[in-house]
Amino acid sequence: MFNLPVQNNEGKEIDTLKLDEKLFNDKILSSSVYQVICGFRANQRKGLASTKTRGEVSGGGKKPWKQKGTGRARVGSIRSPLWRHGGVIFGPHPRDFSYNIPPKMKNLALRFVFSQKAVENNLIIVDSLKLEKPKTAGLVKILKNLKVAGVKNVLFIDGKIDLNLKKAAANLDFLALDLACKVHTYEISKARKVIITQDGLKELTKRLK
Repeated sequence: MFNLPVQNNEGKEIDTLKLDEKLFNDKILSSSVYQVICGFRANQRKGLASTKTRGEVSGGGKKPWKQKGTGRARVGSIRSPLWRHGGVIFGPHPRDFSYNIPPKMKNLALRFVFSQKAVENNLIIVDSLKLEKPKTAGLVKILKNLKVAGVKNVLFIDGKIDLNLKKAAANLDFLALDLACKVHTYEISKARKVIITQDGLKELTKRLK
């Protein structure tokens, strides 16, 4: 269904590649994408916010004054939530926000967002992307050839990330690198342009099967 050109580092078309119709097409249901992204973002939450109740604040073991006869309100502890330096009522405590998403749903969502990038012409397939030297200028030149240098959010996917490429991309805040065996639906969906090598596409296809 999708016949996409394969480009080299100079931005020239050298071949044509057809995506697997059983995995990538524009008729995949998109309802799973929302649930997968929500689950992914929930799993990133630390849940470390913590407050102390009146029983956890140090001090306050002694009753400030006697119960009756002083004319003041009765108080049992100086660590009452009504007092300064007292405990907190219904404050947050450490918790786990994560929950599991079925693997089939993850697979379906990943297929959908990847197919959408192809439909929107935001998917670029390259034969390979490796640098002889870890120079950012060399990487920027290749991105200009691929016409993605001015795009704010670019995702590069490969079967194995080249070390020189990784070092060169460290200075580019608009470019993110990831492996085909680990890339997530959220990463692909938020990227404006997705660059994937032929090896990366084979690895991703194998993963989705």
